[in-house]
Amino acid sequence: MGGWSAEREVSLSSGKGVVAALETLGHRVTAIDMGRDVALKLAEAAPDVVFNALHGTPGEDGSVQGMLDLMGLKYTHSGMATSVIAIDKHLTKQALVPHGIPMPGGRMVKSEELYDRDPLPRPYVLKPVNEGSSVGVAIVTVEGNYGSPIARGSAGPWGEFEELLAEPFIRGRELTTAVLGNRALGVTELQPKSGFYDYDAKYTDGMTTHIFPAQIPDDVAEACKRIALDAHRLLGCKGCSRADFRWDDNQGVEGLFLLEVNTQPGMTPLSLVPEQAKHLGIDYPQLVQMIIDEALT
Repeated sequence: MGGWSAEREVSLSSGKGVVAALETLGHRVTAIDMGRDVALKLAEAAPDVVFNALHGTPGEDGSVQGMLDLMGLKYTHSGMATSVIAIDKHLTKQALVPHGIPMPGGRMVKSEELYDRDPLPRPYVLKPVNEGSSVGVAIVTVEGNYGSPIARGSAGPWGEFEELLAEPFIRGRELTTAVLGNRALGVTELQPKSGFYDYDAKYTDGMTTHIFPAQIPDDVAEACKRIALDAHRLLGCKGCSRADFRWDDNQGVEGLFLLEVNTQPGMTPLSLVPEQAKHLGIDYPQLVQMIIDEALT
């Protein structure tokens, strides 16, 4: 847990919950706040299985998975190849869209291009290709909230990343579906109290209302579950994953678009996978044990 990504604090919160659950279940647990000496610490601990509660790079992008493979250690969640693809939103599109998974269009752009012209008609979304938890996401509106074109002095991801993914903005509602093993758990609608479902809205208590099950038409709910499960299988995910959607409720099921698949979703007190599992009668320790069990098979 921990590490040095932009999601460090979330990972520490996830890890703390997992440690407590594992100890409740009677397991002997070694908690490691990942540093550059992580391989040495793992070798000293000699675990039967590693519960990977890291979020973002390098714990979710295949780097740690490759290290664990080389060390011959079993670990939770997805393997190296799946992690490399799933954390990269552009690669994810290339892997899923040919199989009929609906995802927004768009293209990769150099940040320097944004100071000359818009890459897409406004409104559009700019996001780093391999960050999670909505880190670095900017919505560029018709009103020109960052300048028109984007001004060099405007704060935004273009000042931090050389390249960004530009996608059309999809109006409507935020939906998410967790997959555990071979089962899609359900659909939650996320209603931020203000703005959009950004990092603060995700991890600050009271800033977002979670509605489960989402009050949406049955065909849309079934489409969310089918797409989430299909994406989980096509990418080769293991353990649990979470598929995030935008749904334009003016267009019915045709307005549903998968945004990304999270291969190591949060396990914090506000996280969506434990919440959906709880509604289905799976408590937090049971959820952790189920993820461990799949890692050991």
